[in-house]
Amino acid sequence: MRSYQDLFRTPEFTPLFLSATAHTAAQTVGGLALGTLVYRASGSPLLSALSMFGPSLAQVLGATVLLSGADRLPPRGTLTGVCLVLAAGTAVLALPGLPMWGVFAVVLAQGLAASLGGGARWGLLNEILPRDGYLTGRSVFNMSNGLTQIGGFATGGVLTAALSPRACLLLATALYLSAAAGTRLGLSRRPPRSAGRPSVSATWRANRLLLSDRPRRLTYLGLWLPNGLIVGCESLYVSYAPDAAGTLFACAALGMLAGDVTVGRLVPAAVRQRLATPLLLLLAAPYLLFALRPAVPVCAVAVAVASAGFGASLVQQERLLALTPDELSGHALGLHSSGMLTLQGVSAALAGTLAQLTSPATAMALTAAASAATTLALASSARRYVPRTQPA
Repeated sequence: MRSYQDLFRTPEFTPLFLSATAHTAAQTVGGLALGTLVYRASGSPLLSALSMFGPSLAQVLGATVLLSGADRLPPRGTLTGVCLVLAAGTAVLALPGLPMWGVFAVVLAQGLAASLGGGARWGLLNEILPRDGYLTGRSVFNMSNGLTQIGGFATGGVLTAALSPRACLLLATALYLSAAAGTRLGLSRRPPRSAGRPSVSATWRANRLLLSDRPRRLTYLGLWLPNGLIVGCESLYVSYAPDAAGTLFACAALGMLAGDVTVGRLVPAAVRQRLATPLLLLLAAPYLLFALRPAVPVCAVAVAVASAGFGASLVQQERLLALTPDELSGHALGLHSSGMLTLQGVSAALAGTLAQLTSPATAMALTAAASAATTLALASSARRYVPRTQPA
């Protein structure tokens, strides 16, 4: 793919793109509204972080029992069904008087459904585009996510203050429904990429195969751990600056957009392959400033600079696809998505717990330090790896 225009001339790319954008908008507006609602009700940084990123924790269960469906179910029906489940769950979260245990039960169910959607979406993208077009296509999706999150967090922050969190949850419900309609009406019916019925055993077999190869396993760990820990930092925006959380989220999305544009379009391929570790270190370093408890304007600049480091995931995904058979592409990308979101949920829980014991600022700095240390350890492990050679 030579240009972004080539992408949008590709059949079915545009409806998949628009549906994913509506999905991201719903997730953004609904997540901020739910985190604010839970924080107002409980005053707990931990519960607020878990309400926003708790669906990610359910991804680990989905990745172990449902993920074979990413390649063994028709993609159009799968994506439509996932959006409808998310819409129904978000509508339930908007009900007044819902107890806290009910909130987290719905969050768990939404996470299970979402674990299947990631593999189906990215596997379909890899199927729609030629092999050399996936990185460009995924870059466009990431840029759209950044722009949508900027608008979603800014709009969600204003609407949450002007109306109520529950009104924003209803808006998120409508956005999920529009995503389901776009998928159902805009995509053609396609057969599953792999034969056989989805099952727990098939999911486990494919997971073992994907993780048995050391270079692929290191790639997965690089995709999951460093940025998962930084999302733990992001989960504390609400408790660090309750009145400016939307601004911080928007600045983070702006930085992510800049990183994706740079890595996806401006950096030559030969250079791009060497950027994963530097970008992951950039992702963590600015958050160390939070140990000094800076004012909101300084925080906004720090998170924008840091989030440019999320561009590392494009480099890592390109490597993952190069190491993966085509018939497992949906499962492989779904495992990446589910593992990443799971670690984001775990990190949100860890960061929230640290914030309970110390303060949101201290917890963010400690979590960022852990992310940088993890990046350096994985880079060292990759350098020490010497592939086995076949005997002559």
